[in-house]
Amino acid sequence: MRIIDISAEDASKILLLEESHFSDLKSKRIAPSKLTRTISAMANADGGEIFIGIEDDPRAWDGFSTIEDFNAHIQTFERVYPLNDGSNCSFLKVEGHPGYVLKMEILKSQAVVFASDKIAYLRRSAQNLPQDDSSSLERLRRNKGIVSFEAELVNVERDLVEDSDAIKSFTEQVVPNVDPAVWLKKQQLIKDSKPTVAGVMLFADEPQALLPKRSGIKIYRYQTREDGERATLAFDPVTMEGNAYNLIYGAVKKTVEIIENIKIMTSDGLSKVRYPKEALHEIVTNAVLHRDYSVPDDIHIRIFENRIEVQSPGLLPAHITPDNILQERFSRNGVIVRLINKFPDPPNKDVGEGLNTAFEAMKTMKLVAPVIIQAGMNVIVTLKHESLGSPEMLIMEYLEKNDFIMNKQAREIANVQSENAMKHILRRLVEAGMLEVVKGKTVFDTKYIKKTAEGAVKLFPD
Repeated sequence: MRIIDISAEDASKILLLEESHFSDLKSKRIAPSKLTRTISAMANADGGEIFIGIEDDPRAWDGFSTIEDFNAHIQTFERVYPLNDGSNCSFLKVEGHPGYVLKMEILKSQAVVFASDKIAYLRRSAQNLPQDDSSSLERLRRNKGIVSFEAELVNVERDLVEDSDAIKSFTEQVVPNVDPAVWLKKQQLIKDSKPTVAGVMLFADEPQALLPKRSGIKIYRYQTREDGERATLAFDPVTMEGNAYNLIYGAVKKTVEIIENIKIMTSDGLSKVRYPKEALHEIVTNAVLHRDYSVPDDIHIRIFENRIEVQSPGLLPAHITPDNILQERFSRNGVIVRLINKFPDPPNKDVGEGLNTAFEAMKTMKLVAPVIIQAGMNVIVTLKHESLGSPEMLIMEYLEKNDFIMNKQAREIANVQSENAMKHILRRLVEAGMLEVVKGKTVFDTKYIKKTAEGAVKLFPD
């Protein structure tokens, strides 16, 4: 472990930290076994940082006198969570402050981590919540991807899968001369005369009737750039149904159809909204294949004037986070992912590369990268209709083809929500000698035109 000399300014930042979902400050006097609860909680959630050697009331730097004084802590931590595998530790020293503070960077773990008391904890806000009942522990295992709901049995007749049109079509094209019932059993999609969740999602003709509220997709069209409300819905939500294969292709086709009827202001004037279809396809595919089927909710696709949001039920599995999702690989529903890849024209052609393809497609179309967040028990991927170009560049491009621009038009082109923020952008262009102001009867009628060589910049309106 390294010893790092930090500045008094950095020490002050640590002392001002708020205890949160991602950070905790602990006294050197706390029992090492109690500290393992925080290690367990962070490792089982999204990771975080623990600083040991900070007093709370009043908040003060009070580290251990020597490195050896940490030995009891290190030995206890190693028994529950080997430090080389899932954390980075360093000793912090700052001039004028007493002793060493141990900084532990805890990474999100693939396995369930138990504290010294043999209980697994989960970090929520600044709390370490014990997962000490069977249902909580099972939920944690599912979030880790240790067990998957796709293997659960569905209490319906197996012939709804064995005799479906979907399995007949699949076997004819992919595994001809094979009895569907025998093949399904070999693939572990039929167990104890019942189909699994994976079997239903892949080969039932109507999975939504067998897995209600956890197997469909709802598509919304909101006539706003703000958060969606019922009053801004263009029409009733569209419900997409079918097995996983048809669900993906049907939802993408319907979403594209809706998007093509939206027009927005661009540097070329009023134009149809355009998103790369491959980006949308990969994100919807990812939602269907990697969602948590134990969560009783559908996938939601929300189409706004300036973005598309795809909400998939369940947290990111195992060690996957929004920050490492493009580099790391983990499949919550390994059976569904593997078998859907055997379909003709499979939706997941490049296994593990879907989101990377989406990011690259957005970049090629000169749109900003997708945004991936965890919100509650959902993962939300947002495709913004926002150009990689700066607002200033987009405004000047617009004026190459148009005589003037107004604040409202400029906000629509540059995807800037605030009228006042756009006013400052336009002011900078005026002060730089790139635009002139043409005053209207009111401030709302003010127009901006390209500065000519002979023209004089008019006074900017207050």
